[in-house]
Amino acid sequence: MAQFKHGDFSTCVAPRPGRPKTVTTPEIVDQIHELILEYRRISAKSIAEQLGISPERVGSIIHEDVDMGKLSAKWVPKCLNADQKRQRCQACEQLLEFFRRDPNDFLSRLVTMDEIYDPETKQHQWSGGIAAHPAPKNSECKNLLQKVLASIFWDQDGILLIDYLQKGQTNSADYYSSLLVQLKGILRDKRRGKITKLVLFLHDNAPAHRALATQKKLAYLGFQWLDHPPYSPDLVPSDYHLFPRLEKQLKGRNFSSDAEVIAAAETWLGGQPSDFFE
Repeated sequence: MAQFKHGDFSTCVAPRPGRPKTVTTPEIVDQIHELILEYRRISAKSIAEQLGISPERVGSIIHEDVDMGKLSAKWVPKCLNADQKRQRCQACEQLLEFFRRDPNDFLSRLVTMDEIYDPETKQHQWSGGIAAHPAPKNSECKNLLQKVLASIFWDQDGILLIDYLQKGQTNSADYYSSLLVQLKGILRDKRRGKITKLVLFLHDNAPAHRALATQKKLAYLGFQWLDHPPYSPDLVPSDYHLFPRLEKQLKGRNFSSDAEVIAAAETWLGGQPSDFFE
């Protein structure tokens, strides 16, 4: 009211006294965006520790500047564009169509796969397991982070195949195609009915999964590849069901070696009842 009395009729918010937001620079925003794109499950606290800023400022940058929110523990854009929405609808319609054709056998034919490692902490780890080694500081975290990547294939009856990427090996289309060949042999021995009825295969959009060589291998093996739209972890059973429970089981426990944490994970997976996977 006092401003109007003095002839100030502006409706814009005037600058207010206080500490300037010196942290929210284009460079910091880019660094946070790159970390999220590389590690979709990274926490705001971990980002804050690596960049040396407050978790509150990191959260503000993520939501306001990067425009992302969390879905199934992964950072994804808050608003999908028109093409991404269309892909999501098409993928869901494809799933519904397969279900309508044979509702009784739909789940029995479905095999899903995903790869897991948890980059949220800065210590030697696998799927949330934390080893007893000192944590590196800030900028050292990204360079010294060690991971064991596990490819897990499973269906409604349980785990079919787990493979651990060897040190120095890359997760390429050739490596992934070799796993698909192993999977076909396991299905022939343990789930012959799936091969007879046509395997419905669901995995995410990792580069090795989208590669032309992988698509050709899936066709050669006789697998029906189900489309997976971008930024949709809620449509991957591993992301919203299996991995969160596995990570919760291992998070905070100390392990001295890869073999020890792998054994702990496999013990937990092997101890789940059949209805857990169904």
